[in-house]
Amino acid sequence: MPRPSAICAFDPDGLDRPAVAFDLDFGAYEAEVPMHRHRKGQLVLALHGAVTCQVSGSLWMVPPHCGVWIPGGVPHSNRATANALLSYLFIEPEAAALPEECCTLSISPMLREMIRHVAAAPQDGAPDDHMARLLRVLLDELARMPREQLHLPVSDHPKIRRIAGALTARPDDRSTLAQWAERLALSERSLSRLMVVETGLTFGRWRQQLHLIVALRELAGGMTVQRVSEHLGYESVTAFIAMFKKALGQPPARYFAGRGSG
Repeated sequence: MPRPSAICAFDPDGLDRPAVAFDLDFGAYEAEVPMHRHRKGQLVLALHGAVTCQVSGSLWMVPPHCGVWIPGGVPHSNRATANALLSYLFIEPEAAALPEECCTLSISPMLREMIRHVAAAPQDGAPDDHMARLLRVLLDELARMPREQLHLPVSDHPKIRRIAGALTARPDDRSTLAQWAERLALSERSLSRLMVVETGLTFGRWRQQLHLIVALRELAGGMTVQRVSEHLGYESVTAFIAMFKKALGQPPARYFAGRGSG
């Protein structure tokens, strides 16, 4: 029997509270949450495993130490790893001073535990005085969290989307910009210019960011550094670790250990 979609598990807009939270074990739900929207804004928090969020124009990665903020009314879809345990925090518009655009936010250990406490509490009815105070502190703390650049700009331009689709399916594809230009019936210069105009990144930087997003997802999902290196087409584990450290300041093991993920 097919597993249900997580969309069927709850209706965040049906609860008249400034914020509500739910924990979801994706062993019980379909990995893909199709495109949808709701009035409340949503923070997607990975307690274990990882999830990617697709929003128009960008692919957002949610490693275990971060959350992706999606403002209310913005269409989005999610895809979780098989081992993912997620917390969804839904927030009424104007209830907190949060960004008006999608972004990745660092989540402190204290804030993470507060969100889990809210998720474990009864959601029906108005919050009592204690829960109301907790929600006020939680929303104030969330508004203070710094942003992290863990997203991949994906243009709606058909040629850029073709590259994005192909490299998302086969991230080990090491085709050069010139080879992609030939496939797309463009000159190398035209494709280079189009990539910068549509994504803000050069082709090389864009593909590296894609590799970083995929690496974070697969490492959080339990794949070894060796296998991730092979999955991304690196000639050696050393080369992959060097890319990861240059982008995020630490090698993979230290990066995840410092954020409470195995």
